[in-house]
Order: sequence, then structure tokens, then C-alpha cells
Amino acid sequence: MYKCDSTGKGKQYGNNVSFSQRHTKKVWKPNLQQKTLVIDGKKVKVRLSTQAIRTLKKNGSIKVDGTVATEVKQAVK
Repeated sequence: MYKCDSTGKGKQYGNNVSFSQRHTKKVWKPNLQQKTLVIDGKKVKVRLSTQAIRTLKKNGSIKVDGTVATEVKQAVK
């Protein structure tokens, strides 16, 4: 399923519009990455969008080794 565990970002639907104005169905999928994070000493596989990963790194919630602070743990669950 294409859905970010942190932000809830999912698929978006719309139309591809060609030069001749033909409309065909199109689906935009978020760029999801599977990360293994250590939460409370347990390894948990989480599917996060790249935008969520950047935001969590910027806030200092995700360290380089994959550990997570306590406030992120509640956002992931």
C-alpha cells in the first residue's frame, strides 16, 4: 500500500493532458522508502516518504544510525 506511516501521504489521482487536450487517467505515487528504525530497543520497519525523512532529520528526531526520539515514536504508531 502506498502510504507514509508518519505523514499519511498516499496516492493522488488526476489526468494526463496531452497537447491535443486528451485526458487520460494518471496516478502519482509518493516516493516511499523502507527504513529500519530502533524504537525502545526494538528494530521496526517503517515506510516513510522522503519528505518525512528529511523533516525528521532536520528536527533531530532521526539520527544517522537510525535511532528515533520519543516524540517521533508516537507519530509513527
